[in-house]
Amino acid sequence: MAKGYETNQERLAVLSSFGKDLARRAKSRCELCEASGVKLSIYEVPPVPREPDFGICAFLCENCLEHADHPKRFVAGESWRFLTQSLWSEVPALQALSLRLLRRQADSQAWAREALEDAWVDPAIEEWAAREK
Repeated sequence: MAKGYETNQERLAVLSSFGKDLARRAKSRCELCEASGVKLSIYEVPPVPREPDFGICAFLCENCLEHADHPKRFVAGESWRFLTQSLWSEVPALQALSLRLLRRQADSQAWAREALEDAWVDPAIEEWAAREK
């Protein structure tokens, strides 16, 4: 078996061990849009360290995961207004991710611009959000 495959499988095993704690933290809802009753997946907010870290993980629905993971497919719009709430999360990974997603639509959405102007974000979170993939 290839070393890269084994390393990936080990990483996935560690990430899946975070599942119960993430589900508890998220109350079994998407941590961004708060959708419940949907499939949730663990998302590591980039940049991803060599070793899996619970602190950079978010529990996301398929829609939020797709848009977080593929910036070029992101479609700005009113449906993302929930980001104005998730930006105030106590979880740094969610703050950084919300900040990124708000910035992606600030040019076309006045509400996103306003949310960014009104928010105070820790400089470390600002830096993290700026270091997209």
